[in-house]
Amino acid sequence: MIDLGLNERAWALADDCESRATELRVAVSRLPGGARVLDCGISAGGGWEAGLVLTSLCMGGLGRVQYVPVVIDGDEWNGVQVTTDHPAVACMASQYAGWAIDPAGYFAMGSGPLRAKATVETELFERLDYREDASRGVLVLESPTPPTDAVAAWVARKAGVSPDAMTLAVAPTASVAGGVQIVARVIETGLHKMDTLGFDVRRVVSAVGTAPIPPVAKNDLRAIGRTNDCVLYGGRARYTVQAGDDELADLAARLPASASADYGTPFHDVFERAGRDFYKIDPMLFSPAEVWLTSVATGRTFHGGRLDAAVLRASLLA
Repeated sequence: MIDLGLNERAWALADDCESRATELRVAVSRLPGGARVLDCGISAGGGWEAGLVLTSLCMGGLGRVQYVPVVIDGDEWNGVQVTTDHPAVACMASQYAGWAIDPAGYFAMGSGPLRAKATVETELFERLDYREDASRGVLVLESPTPPTDAVAAWVARKAGVSPDAMTLAVAPTASVAGGVQIVARVIETGLHKMDTLGFDVRRVVSAVGTAPIPPVAKNDLRAIGRTNDCVLYGGRARYTVQAGDDELADLAARLPASASADYGTPFHDVFERAGRDFYKIDPMLFSPAEVWLTSVATGRTFHGGRLDAAVLRASLLA
């Protein structure tokens, strides 16, 4: 694939975020080694606008993000809409939280365009055939703990950049900005499941998705449940794909979250039943609740899945 400059796009967004830090309620600091840290919800207040910035950083500037109302079974929720004409790169090479940032004494899930420089997830990036030779980069951390200088140095070594050429944006799951950027992965979750099913996501040429935004939870464990439920039971995604009718008809039946036997139970309960181990949960569950797949070749659209307002109410209003 052509190098789309995700890290340079995200760096410009990070510069803009720093210049608007007071407006966005974001705290900006520099670690001793020079890495820039954007606190979007740990000590800083963050909020709705910071959530839009965080999502744009995650997608390397190749996605449009806006707030929209989402109506499900007569209930109107605050929601987010995401669109991109570069789904494989913006979502899988950047937005997907596939990099475990786990130096001694620290843990966060890493997303954002620095992943395309580090390419730690070797097999995924080989399938995507995408890599960036960037001199600086941006990583988004999902964590309640800000990164230290040692964490920044660890990331820099893995990514092959200098610490002072990195921006680390961080927010906990149990924050407004953190919640927004996670449910804004509604397109990405479907692409990730396509990849799991063996479908080449580079054949997806455009995508749009919506999902409700959860109220802030009292802790990250509850927030993990709520944010997942917003996608699994309230997420809708539409993909335009270079594929024939038979292939898309089969994919539409297998792609939605409802294809999993775990569908219909709040994610917090599924997570507890799995001993809080994501790897023990059926991977077929992680996808939007409802999908539409349109063939570029024939113009036909195939639909799969269903929303579940009852599970959403139980999860978000309990």
